[in-house]
Amino acid sequence: MENGSLSTNLFLKSSAILTWNLRYYIALGTARGLAYLHVECSECIIHCDMKPDNVLLVAEFCPKIAYFGMAKLLGRDFSRALTTMRGAIGYLAPEWISGLPITHKTDIYIYGMMLLEIISGPRNSGKIKEGKFTYFPIFAAIKVNEGDDVCLLDSRLEGEADGEQLRRACRIACWCIQDAEDYRPMMGQVVHMLENVMDVEIPPIPRSLEHYVGMEDCSAEPDNLF
Repeated sequence: MENGSLSTNLFLKSSAILTWNLRYYIALGTARGLAYLHVECSECIIHCDMKPDNVLLVAEFCPKIAYFGMAKLLGRDFSRALTTMRGAIGYLAPEWISGLPITHKTDIYIYGMMLLEIISGPRNSGKIKEGKFTYFPIFAAIKVNEGDDVCLLDSRLEGEADGEQLRRACRIACWCIQDAEDYRPMMGQVVHMLENVMDVEIPPIPRSLEHYVGMEDCSAEPDNLF
């Protein structure tokens, strides 16, 4: 592909820095691709490995979802698929780690983790030095809950980002990585939220990430479910 993978553009120091507009464009295009796989195909396709390495960028950085080696076909008469746990550590949804059957909402979780990387720049698995918070996704969830979205923006962008888009992207990512599948939005809803068609409320802090930081108290579960 003309512009390599999203992973190459985000994580390689030798690569040119992706502008905020390009990042948002890539995030939205990838969300549209996943929505197509989940809803518009004759059978629901769960990608199962939606990470920056598997998003290829063609001309003008248009994103294309690639590498379907782990994908699962989910007939319209079935809602779940049982599969062995594979994939990249740091992207796996709680239900998959627990050995439970997976759904398209597993892709939503993985997309949320990838969206955090698009926003911030480094891989989620890297540690940060910020008080007791060492795992970036939980740090991000706490900051979003506090309304401090700006601190999550890739420092290489030097604050050059649309504030409303940043707020939306951060909130969407944290909704996507909720523990309970019912709390995660559908991918079509993610597209609408990124397109500013739907409002995005402040999400709660995912409880499954607590063990990374030893937290005991998190915000209450939300009343509104997707």
